[in-house]
Amino acid sequence: MTNDHAETPPSGLRIPAEPVPLSEVARFDHETDVLVVGFGCAGAAAAREAAAAGADVLVLERFSGPGGSTAQSGGEVYLGGGTRVQKACGFDDTPEDMYAYLHAALGPHVDEEKLRLYCEGGVEHFEWFRACGVPFQESLYGEPGWMAPTKDGLMWLGENAWPYDTLARPVPRGHRPPVEGFAGGLLMERLAAAATAAGARAHTDTRASALVVDASGRVAGVVARRFGEEVHYRARKGVVLTTGGFVDDEEMVSHHAPLLSGHGKVSDGGDDGSGIRMACALGAATRRMASVEAALIVMPEAACRGMLVNALGQRFINEDVYPGLFSHAALHQPAPWWVILDEEGFAAYSARNPTAMPPDHVAETLAELEEELGIPAGALETTVTTYNRHAALGEDALFHKNPKWLRELKAPFAAIDPRVLARLAENRREATGISGFTLGGLHTTVDGEVLHVTGRPIPGLYAAGRASAGIHGDGYVSGTSIGDGTFFGRRAGRAAAG
Repeated sequence: MTNDHAETPPSGLRIPAEPVPLSEVARFDHETDVLVVGFGCAGAAAAREAAAAGADVLVLERFSGPGGSTAQSGGEVYLGGGTRVQKACGFDDTPEDMYAYLHAALGPHVDEEKLRLYCEGGVEHFEWFRACGVPFQESLYGEPGWMAPTKDGLMWLGENAWPYDTLARPVPRGHRPPVEGFAGGLLMERLAAAATAAGARAHTDTRASALVVDASGRVAGVVARRFGEEVHYRARKGVVLTTGGFVDDEEMVSHHAPLLSGHGKVSDGGDDGSGIRMACALGAATRRMASVEAALIVMPEAACRGMLVNALGQRFINEDVYPGLFSHAALHQPAPWWVILDEEGFAAYSARNPTAMPPDHVAETLAELEEELGIPAGALETTVTTYNRHAALGEDALFHKNPKWLRELKAPFAAIDPRVLARLAENRREATGISGFTLGGLHTTVDGEVLHVTGRPIPGLYAAGRASAGIHGDGYVSGTSIGDGTFFGRRAGRAAAG
């Protein structure tokens, strides 16, 4: 994967983060106007915009090529307001409807100023992706899912589920490149190419370790390491940190986001919080450090056709919401968690998903299934009986699941264990069934300026992507990481170049 692994410190140790005074740097090995640290989606966006503004731009990437966690993602970008893909699929959208949905789904405690700008700029940002060479097929994937198994360019991401369908007109906004399944690789390939085509240069296998600061407190560059050698970079106009979150740093997770402690990680392995630590060593403020994304490793198509229950056999949410939302809800429920299905539900699900794994437990009666799963006797039976009574009336009175998914569950019954899929996905012997990443980070303005704990901007320092706190509050919807990272990465790049 990367030659930089030789640079990684032993477990429990970290790269230095203390700022280096400019007066102590004898000479700089490289000089540029704007120095971007990290070549994921936010770094690519910042580099392209800074170069397009006429700045000389250099990007440092710790691994052997661009990509970051974006390249390993589903590649969805949350965009709306009336994009050409939405219109081609027959949907009318407005920035106001987009804002109303995201304000609720990403909340509570969203950054309202950033979210408003993001929604108002949705169509323009979509066209920016197209200008970068990212293609979008003008067709809709209509089933629930983490990502589309087709090449369709638009998908639902919970906008048509309760209570969100009562707050805003339901419109799908998950835009994605034409790749079956994981589309992040193609997305990053095009964004990186657009950045280099604009004139940005990249130094790979180069790991930033500290910021260089002049006597006035202005960030003037970066100290990095490359193949065991220390390298000094001068940034005449600004440094943009796009180094990702901190889910790979166990100590930072335990201090700031303990909700993810013990769970799997959604990361390329480089989300170690290094950029956040470098800025904090200068007195930078952080925001929303406890906010996380969670992914319960189940197929949403299966959950919708059955039910999600906790260790006590109780439902806790309508299963047709965006899966990141039912996953986050699961974090606050007794573990383990189960998907309960019947034979008809599994047949309907597996017919659309040829690779669907068979259930982990099957029983003729709910009492037998309770015993197999370790659920208190009678608890699951009570839950299913209540669900069936409401399904027969065509209304989920407890959680308001859409009637299209309501159907009485009948014997034989089955249970899917998210831990089994997680062990395969994470290549681990033991897994909880949940993986996630962090959403909080450096406190920035809408133009990416990193704020000091006193509230003033730190001169010459910018951040975007998961190294910063973006639009999110306590919730998450797919596509808002890439969307937020590139949107505010663009603004940070332009501000640094200016």
